Amino acid sequence: MAQTRTEEIRLADDRALRLTCAEPDGVVRGGLVVLPEARGVTDAVRGMVAGLAAEGWLVAVPHLHDGDDHELDHDTARDSLSALSGDSVLAAADGAFAWLTRHGVTTDRTGVIGFELGGAAALLVAARRDVGAAVTVAGGGILDPLSDGLPALVEVAGELRCPWLGLYREEGDDITAEQVEKLRDAAGTAPVATDVVRFAFHSTYEAWQRALNWFDAHLR
Repeated sequence: MAQTRTEEIRLADDRALRLTCAEPDGVVRGGLVVLPEARGVTDAVRGMVAGLAAEGWLVAVPHLHDGDDHELDHDTARDSLSALSGDSVLAAADGAFAWLTRHGVTTDRTGVIGFELGGAAALLVAARRDVGAAVTVAGGGILDPLSDGLPALVEVAGELRCPWLGLYREEGDDITAEQVEKLRDAAGTAPVATDVVRFAFHSTYEAWQRALNWFDAHLR
């Protein structure tokens, strides 16, 4: 399994951004920006990063919250989420994209993926930036924004600028089938390929394969 490391880069406004990164052992097939969950760069996020690197992807995770090198507690995560804005998410994603570019990954071979908060952020990035493909896993905030500074996903899904896949569990998340269908309808108005799939909890491996296949199909 690929090892992760954390480094600091400078954004265009000279602010510091921490990135957790992982490199494949062999040929780099492309780059992926992983947007973390509300609790920050958790062990689950690091596991996803290592797994993607093992599949041949150069991976960068921008830290969306200050002090989130480790899993945040519930109260800290809630406070950090309330302070998050669309502009700050886009700035962090831009920093990660620039890091991938410096490592030789072109835009058409760059994708973005996220789980939960990161999934919502991935859709926002895919609606505001030109990248090769995007995947949202269990991204909340479909009808009501996750914070005052973020849009509801149905409001921006029709503006998607790259192929986008939404993966939502059939149970276990506070996301209803009705919400998912409304997101599917909104995304269907975008001028790009979109798909929304609901999967059972025991089919997590199938969802992982769908995400990998989506990037394989669109990042060439």
